[in-house]
Amino acid sequence: MSNITYQESLTHCINALKDGRVIAYPTEAVFGLGCDPDNQQAVEKLLQLKQRPVEKGLILIAASYEQLRPYIAVNEISELQEKRMLGHWPGPVTFVVPASPSAPKWITGKFESIAVRVTDHPVARQLCESVGKPLVSTSANVSGQPPARVWSEVIDQFGENFDVVEAATGGRENPSEIRNALTGERIREG
Repeated sequence: MSNITYQESLTHCINALKDGRVIAYPTEAVFGLGCDPDNQQAVEKLLQLKQRPVEKGLILIAASYEQLRPYIAVNEISELQEKRMLGHWPGPVTFVVPASPSAPKWITGKFESIAVRVTDHPVARQLCESVGKPLVSTSANVSGQPPARVWSEVIDQFGENFDVVEAATGGRENPSEIRNALTGERIREG
């Protein structure tokens, strides 16, 4: 996808998402691999590319909390817990929350919970807004390899025909912090 503009790469990736393909896009710290979380074949392709077992589960990022609500058992989250999450969003903090009974098992893996984040990266937000839903978000790398921090590293790992938004990450050093929404416990430093 080289020799095209940012806007062309963005439009191309929006269309790829709508067509059920896996794309790479910038997040707050690294490039993420993403797809439509409700498309099982797309998620299976992403897991195959990443060489990641489905049991581990995946993170969803969104442009708004409203986009995430269908995947969350909102009746199991108190007002205080919800307020705590919303106080960190949009931003680089992912929360593990009880999963809605309708949340796809290919996203939750072996868990009854789901990891979610309202991103503050403008490109990731625009992708979610354009497709009208959250995206799967996992670092753009084969398991065990370093995550891609620039779009050319995505191409190095996945090939020059890979669908990637050619834009910069948010520049953070570390991936998103992960917290348990119910207890507030920090699961991964950010």
